[in-house]
Amino acid sequence: MPLGVVLRRAPGVTRWATWSWTVSAVLPGAAEADWRILREENGATEYHAATLQLELHGAETDAYLHGLSTEVPSIYVVLRDSDHDDARAPLEVTLVTASPYEAQDYTDSGEDIVEKVPMPHSLVAWVRDFVGEYHKEEIFKKRRRDKTDIGKSEDGIGDPRIIQVTDVYRSPALARKGRLQ
Repeated sequence: MPLGVVLRRAPGVTRWATWSWTVSAVLPGAAEADWRILREENGATEYHAATLQLELHGAETDAYLHGLSTEVPSIYVVLRDSDHDDARAPLEVTLVTASPYEAQDYTDSGEDIVEKVPMPHSLVAWVRDFVGEYHKEEIFKKRRRDKTDIGKSEDGIGDPRIIQVTDVYRSPALARKGRLQ
């Protein structure tokens, strides 16, 4: 599904940041856009920055269920610093995802900005329908232990009474003395 990303640029609150950028909304079914101004008021400007495809995968239905079960279901937008010299578009919209697990993977690098945006009701219904169709509950299967005896000891290993050339379990002090006390 095409998903438009709306970025809000507001004046910064510190002297080190001229502008504060946040993702204010997503637009399901949006047309292509390239930093089109949607609204300006009180020094803040909202841009339809980009439209990306929101792709859902059958293998990630557990993650979608986790995201839908939160108090406010959310879409995650991944942003990167842009390589362009355009001051109007300092961020590049890289990805939109409904998976909180995938969003967490992008936060691990520290190079990307991940914004959490409330999911519109129509998108919640779309994701819920997808999960209902493709989710398969994994059946818990308990593993059985091997029948090998884990307390079994090998002859002479670690036993200070038996002289051996090499023994990884022997104390280094005993190996230096070369004999038992």
